[in-house]
Amino acid sequence: MQTYQDNSGLQPLVYSLQQNIRKVMVGKDDVIELMLTALLCRGHILMEDVPGVGKTTLASALARSVSCSFSRIQFTPDVTPSDVTGYTMMNLKTGAMEYKAGSVMSQIVLADEINRTSPKTQSALLEAMEEGQVTVDGETHALPRPFMVLATQNPIDFVGTYDLPEAQMDRFLMRLRIGYPSVEEEADVLERYSGQHPPMAAVGPVCTAEDILRMQEEVGTVYSSPEVRVYIAQLSAASREHPALQLGISPRGSIALLKAAQATALLFGRDYVLPDDIRRMALPVLSHRLVLKPEARMKGASAEQIVQELVAHLPVPVKRRV
Repeated sequence: MQTYQDNSGLQPLVYSLQQNIRKVMVGKDDVIELMLTALLCRGHILMEDVPGVGKTTLASALARSVSCSFSRIQFTPDVTPSDVTGYTMMNLKTGAMEYKAGSVMSQIVLADEINRTSPKTQSALLEAMEEGQVTVDGETHALPRPFMVLATQNPIDFVGTYDLPEAQMDRFLMRLRIGYPSVEEEADVLERYSGQHPPMAAVGPVCTAEDILRMQEEVGTVYSSPEVRVYIAQLSAASREHPALQLGISPRGSIALLKAAQATALLFGRDYVLPDDIRRMALPVLSHRLVLKPEARMKGASAEQIVQELVAHLPVPVKRRV
């Protein structure tokens, strides 16, 4: 596989995407990098953060940068599964049943405040996120490619919300938090928005959907040694035996961690995975998949702390370049 690098360490295509998104997102390079990692390994992201920190802006900038179709689903209690997946109705002129596409039929989908809708509507996204298709009245419809769901939920507002079930959480490759900007970064944001034209107007396509599909295919060619794969398996096994956890990492979580590590290696111009790639991806990929025991939560434990503990205590395999 041919690899590329520039002064940023990122491949030129990824670097161009990062720089383009930075026109509207200030000081969040790590979040942008993780989002692009998820895009390259066909993953979906759950952004759990307070309102107003740029979740919608980030999703819109990504869609504009890769010249992809974009839709926003504002989840409320009255949103139904057919609003998401679509429905069939009779064409009065022809008498035939026709499929009317739902909001999920876009390449980049922002599922805003996903925890405000009912579990039945939440589950309408499961097939789309896992298999890249929706089934309506027994007929299967393929989603456009590339396809990515960026869902948001507010962690501080519990009134009128429904917790995402473990099966839904497991479909997200990563859980990210954008966080508040620093004083200097917020001053930069205010400067950008003080003019006549919003910063988003300067965001245009820097690559095509075909470029993203090509790089997604390349992720599968990134080599992972047997030692690296055993390292991931040991990490997952240790989570299942942790005394504070009711539910550890599933095999789907192990696969997600491997894919994220492969995408990270590709982003930085390597065709092989290092243990550092696993350690780098462990927190965003694994923490939302863990379920703590009630007594552990009462003692103030968190999934993030446990992932960091597991990574810190598990011996790292010898790095080997192939």
